[in-house]
Amino acid sequence: MNTREELNYRLYVQRDEEFVRTDVRKEFSRYEDIVNGSVEKVKENYAMARKDFFAGKGVLSPNPLRNSIYHLVVAMGVIARMCVDAGMPHSEAYTISDIYIQRADASKKVDEVLDLLGAAQLDFATRMREMKKGARGYSLHIRHAIDYIYDHLHQPLKMEQLAEVEGLHPSYFSKLFAAEVGTTVKAYIINVKITTAQNMLRQSEHTISDIAYSLGFSSQSAFTATFKNVTGETPAAFRNKKDYVRVG
Repeated sequence: MNTREELNYRLYVQRDEEFVRTDVRKEFSRYEDIVNGSVEKVKENYAMARKDFFAGKGVLSPNPLRNSIYHLVVAMGVIARMCVDAGMPHSEAYTISDIYIQRADASKKVDEVLDLLGAAQLDFATRMREMKKGARGYSLHIRHAIDYIYDHLHQPLKMEQLAEVEGLHPSYFSKLFAAEVGTTVKAYIINVKITTAQNMLRQSEHTISDIAYSLGFSSQSAFTATFKNVTGETPAAFRNKKDYVRVG
């Protein structure tokens, strides 16, 4: 089916109405927060998006309810695929997606669908965070500390800062973390940041500089040196490869 005439007409209408679609990079940065398990950031993102959810989004159906369902279906497909690429089992990711799509299909109101989309994003983010932690039985302090790390990846993090958040002496916290997690706090933070950087290099068009600063590195050169020390190659070399090997 030839869509050229209809495409030209719709593009004309969009220009006439000054319709501007949401920037793809901005949209995918929100998906990356889900993949990275940044639960608090996902909550914040969706609270902001929900205020004017359809701004910058195309009309997929003239029926408002069906339009909202279609947008949920599109989002579920993208999120599930990105989570699978980041390590979530294929069957788990797509079954979760199916659950929310089926619930949306049974919804009677637009608000119900939008609530489901928000719940789905938090569901995926929480599962990704738990997956990154592993199935170990961490103590409450260590679970809190790991959650704090994932929620503050954009900041330069130090062991002393985490110890203070948990109300523990730095020396005691350091030993507790190493005993339960099997590595030092510094090494764990670096590994999480570099794994997150790998996901961003694979799945986004953000510049290496933007990725460096978004993960709390003081400069692109500091990020590149750390990335190469962990993976054995530069961020640019990693991005240019066809086959990827995850760290951690």
